[in-house]
Amino acid sequence: MFETIFMPLTFIVGLAVYFVPTIVAGFRNHTQTVAIFALNLFLGWSLLGWVGALVWALLKPNLTPGAALRNR
Repeated sequence: MFETIFMPLTFIVGLAVYFVPTIVAGFRNHTQTVAIFALNLFLGWSLLGWVGALVWALLKPNLTPGAALRNR
């Protein structure tokens, strides 16, 4: 009985933790959410890919194209 509840719950919580960078990017309306999702999906299994996706999701997105060039 315990296994029938615990195993799916563990799987769902594990997926939620794995996709924290994507969830953060989505809630912050990041302009690169799809790219962050792709990085998280394909390289999130490595700690470096997961941390990289999380840092990218937490960075302030560039709201206007070319803003970095104008601020030089």
